[in-house]
Amino acid sequence: MAENTDSQGQATVWLEPGQVNELRTAAHADRFLSYLRNRNETIITLMYDTGLRVGELVQLDVEMFRNGYEQLFLPGHIQKDYPTESSPSAITIELDPDDALGTPRIASSYMINRWKSAPALFPSRVSDRMTPQAVRDMLSEVAAEADVRPFKLDGSQATHSAVTPHALRHSVAYRMLHEEDGYTLYDVRNRLRHRSIQTTERVYDHFRTV
Repeated sequence: MAENTDSQGQATVWLEPGQVNELRTAAHADRFLSYLRNRNETIITLMYDTGLRVGELVQLDVEMFRNGYEQLFLPGHIQKDYPTESSPSAITIELDPDDALGTPRIASSYMINRWKSAPALFPSRVSDRMTPQAVRDMLSEVAAEADVRPFKLDGSQATHSAVTPHALRHSVAYRMLHEEDGYTLYDVRNRLRHRSIQTTERVYDHFRTV
């Protein structure tokens, strides 16, 4: 069973846009090391914009940003492999500079002030590249600082620890289907790079009515 999904494969937790903004603000709280604050906000913003899986995020290199941070190039080898003999094709994700998220601006600020020079886009304090667990730990700490708890299907809210990379991925689908005009499940499929629309329907069709 995938993270934060039920036995039918439906997404069970998500964040609303205002909660993600609270996370981005909390990433700059005094409790966090000053030289990591821009990095952490960039991670949150980039994942919420693109729907990247955490295993893909930590494999990003600086050179994968293109066109003034308005494009993110994803080579096939860092994308999640499907259970077939075919690996995903390389793609370019467009990052709209006029979107309210401001991903290109956030990424540019991060790169200008980056505290550690490394080929990896997101280095850690102890190595040249963050691990998936390091990203999960960071999100949990920021969620606790912001007192952000994801929503659940029964109308209640989960704990801070449920703010995970995959919860952010679910939140991309929620935002597209609830907060932005004209988007369909096909648009969600394309953003999240599902192999088939059936996967998108199974995981997110119920988001249209929650």
